[in-house]
Amino acid sequence: MIRTEGQVEAVARAVEDREVEGEPARAVVLSQTYATSIEDLWEAVTTAERIARWFTGVSGDLRLGGRYQLEGNAGGTVTACDRPTAFDATWEMGDAMSWIEVRLTPVDGDHSRLQLTHIARPDDHWGLFGPGAVGVGWDLGLLGLALHLTSNGFERPEGEEWLATPEGRQFAIDSGKAWGEAHIAGGEDADTARAAADRTIAAYTDPDFDPGA
Repeated sequence: MIRTEGQVEAVARAVEDREVEGEPARAVVLSQTYATSIEDLWEAVTTAERIARWFTGVSGDLRLGGRYQLEGNAGGTVTACDRPTAFDATWEMGDAMSWIEVRLTPVDGDHSRLQLTHIARPDDHWGLFGPGAVGVGWDLGLLGLALHLTSNGFERPEGEEWLATPEGRQFAIDSGKAWGEAHIAGGEDADTARAAADRTIAAYTDPDFDPGA
């Protein structure tokens, strides 16, 4: 059993306006403080062996200018790297291009803060699901990272299998609702934001969900 108590509340979430190549974009921002040094946190989020333990397998060249591919997920190019505090990368799935920025900050000798920003141009997918479309997935990633850093011997479960459990479903529900509230705080109409959050939750928890229905 994966214990998730307090994890949704441990993450700060924001939805912001950005600009990419002169065009408007939206940013989904998550941050969490972990009980580890910045050097250990950097290793956890930049080395293939450790990424595979809390997120998913990754192949490629994890250095500035290198191409990477996440198993069953996105690939892209590392576009900036400043060890041990920052890296940027493109996030490419099929024909869709977005961008991620990761920032690490020491809080004190025993704690470090991770901030992850996922930037995308608004499209029909955003209109339907809002920030939870990527936000819930990143919440699952930060849960895995928290368990990796605090639980000796933690092994990442198969995501779809865990999401089918009562604990997994509840986590997706709580995360989806949190992203709905972050969407409202970012300026979206409350009814629109909560409807998008409901569709995101259904996509994660209802095997019969049809976004076109």
